[in-house]
Amino acid sequence: MSYLISCQNITKSFGAKPLISDLTFGISDNDHIGMIGPNGSGKSTLLKILAGLEEADKGDVARSKNLRLAYLSQQDPFTGNETIQSALMEALKDFHYEDYERETEIAIMMSKVGFDNPDTLVKTLSGGWKKRLTIACQLIRKPDLLLLDEPTNHLDVEGILWLEKILAKARFAYLVVSHDRFFLQNISSRVIELNRRYPEGHFSAVGKYAEFLVKREEFFANQLKQQQTLSNVVKREIEWLRRGPPARTTKASARIKGAHAMIEDLGEMKSRNAQTRTAAIDFAASERGTKRLLVAKDLKIVRGDRTLVENLTLTLGPGMRLGLLGLNGSGKTSLIQTLVGNLPPAGGSLEHAPHLRTVFLDQNRVGLKDSLTLKQALSPQGDQIIYRDRAIHVVSWAKRFLFEPDQLSLPIGSLSGGERARILIARMMQQSADLLILDEPTNDLDIPTLEVLEESLVDFPGALLLVTHDRYLLNRVSTHLLALDGKGEAEFYADYGQWEAAQEVGLKASFKEKTVKVSEKAESNKPRRLTYKEQKEWDEMEKKILEKEQLMEKCQNENDYTGLKTAQDLLETLYKRWAELEKIRK
Repeated sequence: MSYLISCQNITKSFGAKPLISDLTFGISDNDHIGMIGPNGSGKSTLLKILAGLEEADKGDVARSKNLRLAYLSQQDPFTGNETIQSALMEALKDFHYEDYERETEIAIMMSKVGFDNPDTLVKTLSGGWKKRLTIACQLIRKPDLLLLDEPTNHLDVEGILWLEKILAKARFAYLVVSHDRFFLQNISSRVIELNRRYPEGHFSAVGKYAEFLVKREEFFANQLKQQQTLSNVVKREIEWLRRGPPARTTKASARIKGAHAMIEDLGEMKSRNAQTRTAAIDFAASERGTKRLLVAKDLKIVRGDRTLVENLTLTLGPGMRLGLLGLNGSGKTSLIQTLVGNLPPAGGSLEHAPHLRTVFLDQNRVGLKDSLTLKQALSPQGDQIIYRDRAIHVVSWAKRFLFEPDQLSLPIGSLSGGERARILIARMMQQSADLLILDEPTNDLDIPTLEVLEESLVDFPGALLLVTHDRYLLNRVSTHLLALDGKGEAEFYADYGQWEAAQEVGLKASFKEKTVKVSEKAESNKPRRLTYKEQKEWDEMEKKILEKEQLMEKCQNENDYTGLKTAQDLLETLYKRWAELEKIRK
């Protein structure tokens, strides 16, 4: 094991606020690290420091010689005018490849990601496919260390599973900042939390996320015991100090200094153990007795020439929490907009209970202007807000959502994504609801806030419609799941595990069906176009090409350039021959 990056006493402040203080840790060549921490703990800033994009105020960052490092930020790096191929080509601009080598690398990466047309414009891609492309642009650089900042944002469940498989096979080290607990469990062999609750500003534990949670609780329990023990010692020392001991002797003087040091240590320990504040989220329900809040029968939703949903029948009532699953573009948001009456259905009927109160959280965070101050966003009417028929001062209301009084004058545009999300939740809580609709509420929220959000949603007595790629939240909160395939089919499941099992069965069935169809097609074409020998050669061609692509990848990983050149030549020959046979078949 050797260190790729080593950090010593890293300190970084944002204005007068310290983000990172005296942080020391390292990343070795076999590390698969998941990093967590509350909003504002400095995770994104730390990644930028590691990537060399920002400088620490104090401390040293040592990188191994010739380290190949790749960094994925939360922001989309594309202008929109490039194609998939040109974006990948740009990622390889610093590599001394021949043209055919670049083309081969791009073809292999496109196949891994799932792109089939290199000329597709980036601006036409959905948010999820753009995210896949940004990840591909870093993977194609073959890094020794990959830094990923919230890579699951904008990915649908299929995209997250794809990324999990990529990282599971990774031969490189990586550090991933994420709040997705299923994802962390599946990709991490070590978890680091940045938090002021720890004496060194962070806590690291080897193992999966579940093991980290156990070790963290053990640490906090021990830290609390240490506080209690130290508190008892300090009480005795304070009593001794109150008796006014003479400080003339060396022994007495040393004890007085030691007592003051212990008092200071106890204060710091109490401060760390008190760092447990979480947002106080509690959605208000209207508590109406209506059992059928929303009824849809044979609902049909069409967008352009695509039928997204067909023959869907469902009833939402108090206590029902319906989670929506589906790929990006499968119609989840369109279904929500139709159910609330913002979009007309193409068929079927939709009935709302009289005076239905619906409270909606949009994934685009609509309604927050950057020019507003935090105070104006939380309390547009003045210094007080009304929550459950009770007046609360804006300072107290802000503290419920982890904002300090001195932040009230800050403009919204200066706040983090997690802070903006908490503002929207605070505004939602002021409205009593029969039906609560949350479209991707987890974006930018830290894990402590997610845990409080979960509890609030479970306790909410009204109906809930939930769209999220956070599988843990989906599984924890939903009483029913509705999966959309984007082609008209909609199917109900009891939980995420049942849906995942169904996907596995479906993939196997789909593979068998395709195999049978290809075989039947080959048999039917054999006597008409190709000789027996040519047909056999064509049938084996795809397998041979795949083998040569895998051989190329193996040679690249092992820096075997002689073998790589040989494999490339063979692959080029196979492609030419495949084209010749394909022409005969047509």
